[in-house]
Amino acid sequence: MKSGRLQSIISTLMLTALLVPVAHFAHAETAAEIKQKISQRNADIAALEAEIAAYQKQIDAAGKQAGSLQGEIKKLDLTRSKLNADIKVTENKIAATNLTIQQLGLQIGDKEEIIGNNKAAIGSSIRQINELSASSILESVLAKKTFSEVWNDVENLKDFQAKVGRRTTELRDAKVELEGNKKQTEAAKAELLGFKSELGDQKLIVDQNTKDKNKLLAETKNQQANYTRLVAERLARKQALEKEIANFESQLKFILDPKTLPKSGVLSWPLDKIIITQQFGRTSDSGRLYASGTHNGTDFGVPTGSAVKAMAAGTIIGTGDTDLTCPGASFGKWVLIKYNNGLASTFAHLSLIKATKGQQVAAGQIVGYSGNTGYSTGPHLHVSLYAAGAVSVQQFPSKACGGRTYTMPVAATNAYLDPLFYLPALR
Repeated sequence: MKSGRLQSIISTLMLTALLVPVAHFAHAETAAEIKQKISQRNADIAALEAEIAAYQKQIDAAGKQAGSLQGEIKKLDLTRSKLNADIKVTENKIAATNLTIQQLGLQIGDKEEIIGNNKAAIGSSIRQINELSASSILESVLAKKTFSEVWNDVENLKDFQAKVGRRTTELRDAKVELEGNKKQTEAAKAELLGFKSELGDQKLIVDQNTKDKNKLLAETKNQQANYTRLVAERLARKQALEKEIANFESQLKFILDPKTLPKSGVLSWPLDKIIITQQFGRTSDSGRLYASGTHNGTDFGVPTGSAVKAMAAGTIIGTGDTDLTCPGASFGKWVLIKYNNGLASTFAHLSLIKATKGQQVAAGQIVGYSGNTGYSTGPHLHVSLYAAGAVSVQQFPSKACGGRTYTMPVAATNAYLDPLFYLPALR
């Protein structure tokens, strides 16, 4: 009977109106639990970061005990504790990101269920409404005993047709939110991969820290006199090597055309936190610390294990470790990048190298981690900047290092540039 079909349509539309809330409340408790767990992870991260800051203060204080073996050992021990706290922070970030992905997964599941159920119900209702022709409505009217019954059916039909329209709008909104959640999930997964890579790097740096301490104890036999002699020998090698490098670079010929250099401010900072400990050129310390009397780069004070990032898009021209040739005398672990803007830079004293020769890098991409390798009186990042066409990786024998062949970036003296001119303005 046609009136029965009309009632069936109304029933279907009523079902449509009830579908949306069902899926929403199914995961309410689970979502709340996940949110609480994320909050706890964030609280743990904040506590660990406070612990790291306390370790760094102790490391800085230990670093002021110049010439002390016990001070150096204490600094290594504190650095290891700080690095282990860094690892815990990263582990908590990984856990929090996994929870965020899980939370987004619930939201995606809810929206997909809402969309699926409503599509089916609305589609069924619309098909039945379309099937109900004008003649069918007339038959329904004639089948009713009273006009009131007919009017109620018509009003109910109008009401649920309006609900179908509202649910259709909600479906469109749910689809938009679904796409947003999926993009958030992709971003969180990419961030998760970055955290996992960082965690592996941090563990390698801790291992290197342990090796450095054991090596120091073996070289000094835990005796202050042996340590004092070791420091003096490294300083003498460093000064002799610098003279050799300065002589080598002074013989290199390069005509610097200022027109080939980019404008100021084209580079991004290589570190997340900027503390400048020594500037480029002749400074109060350069005459005392460097054989040439000038500092050919900019030094940034930064804890061991801090991410070092490319300052612009470019290509890795070379990497190396001068400690393999002459321990404690020069750059230590270094990375040379030629940027696409006519500049090039060397990052020195790294604890870990994360780039390979020939690799293309983007601005902000991690290429290594700061450290204390080479000749360094404390953890820092040294940045040398050059006109790109003037710098290259060269090999040359070093009398200062027993005739062993040195491999490192060198450039004509006039090709060195002030990094701060090309970096963002300091606030």
